[in-house]
Amino acid sequence: MYDRGGTMPRMAGPSAGATKIQIPRWIQLVGLPILLLLLWVVAGAARHVVFLFLVAGLIAFLLNPIVRTLTRVWIPRGFGVALVYLTFVAILLAAAIAIGTVVVDQTKSGANRVNDYFTVEHGRGPARETHADRDVDRFQVWLNTHRLGGIKIQKQGHDLVQRIADKDVSNYTRQVIDFVEGAAISTIKFLFSLVLVLVVSIYMLLDMPRLARAVDRRFPPHPGSLPLLTRIERSLASYVRGQFLLSLIIGTSAGLGLWLLGTLGWVPGMDKYAVLFGAWVAVTELIPYLGPWLGAVPPFIYALVVHPVSALWVGLLFLAIHQIEGHIVVPNVMGSALRLHPLLVIFGLLAGGEIYGLPGALVALPLLAAGRATWEFFSERLALESWQEGSAIPVEVEIEETRSMAPVPPSDPPAAASR
Repeated sequence: MYDRGGTMPRMAGPSAGATKIQIPRWIQLVGLPILLLLLWVVAGAARHVVFLFLVAGLIAFLLNPIVRTLTRVWIPRGFGVALVYLTFVAILLAAAIAIGTVVVDQTKSGANRVNDYFTVEHGRGPARETHADRDVDRFQVWLNTHRLGGIKIQKQGHDLVQRIADKDVSNYTRQVIDFVEGAAISTIKFLFSLVLVLVVSIYMLLDMPRLARAVDRRFPPHPGSLPLLTRIERSLASYVRGQFLLSLIIGTSAGLGLWLLGTLGWVPGMDKYAVLFGAWVAVTELIPYLGPWLGAVPPFIYALVVHPVSALWVGLLFLAIHQIEGHIVVPNVMGSALRLHPLLVIFGLLAGGEIYGLPGALVALPLLAAGRATWEFFSERLALESWQEGSAIPVEVEIEETRSMAPVPPSDPPAAASR
């Protein structure tokens, strides 16, 4: 009678699933370097396309848990994907248009004010002066009233104002406006690339269940372990949690530092806007490298307008925050969230920036997280053959059996034979 719980079913259990595929040494020596070189050449030739598909894949993996949650409440997957993406795109476009409009308008307004400051004359008769000339006269009066009359800057100041006006400061302001408008055009091009990424990620997200089933059939997870795509999703969720914690730490630190500067009177009135500036710093922290500096711009300008000397304290504060963030907070917080060594986190950020600039630095850490999850999954299935000296090398040897022969009796000596 057949035993259903016998030897064969047990052989197909966990022990069979734990078998690793051993990669021979000749493949390690020849095949893997050639494969890596081929991947590097292809990635370099189609760098932009590869980058767009990597970003699309990251977005699909990040949004897949949300779509999966919607499908559990009897919402079709296609409708859930459309709902998630329409909400995401609407928020993104509204924020981009609002920020771009404000930046361009304020830049044009500021450039016109600078132009008027040096070129437009006020007053009547021969006393007509620009605001720049009046400020030079007021500064000379301040020097005279504070026992610094030996310092004569009035003539040099008027000459400097005249030289700036003669060179037509509007040309410089026009260059600034052109730069901002060019940046706005570049932003529009970026939005087109972003739309392409979203389209690719939508296709990926719609086919994610089919992809998961195909991967699980080809690489079934071990008993008690997670599938490959689930591991990637969880690693990216850990990255999002780490990024949120990082923004919270840096934004809170900046807000407390600015509040302290305002309370001590070093930056008058800064304590009233510390929460607002701290929130801005937390948002800009999402951008590697440039985040702390972009976060420092509004409070620095505020300090410069209120009291020029106090801008020095704001600059020193954000310089300290930037150093602590780059060398302590980011490596440790993100390294703990991604389960990566801090040195690998720093290397990933620098390498991403070198390969693809700021966008490369933005996706470097999530790619490291997904790469680690993939490495852990396949390390359970692959093993490299040992390179230790003296290790046995299997060689097939054919052994030929010798024929058994009967013993030959010794021959008689010649003398006995003659008898």
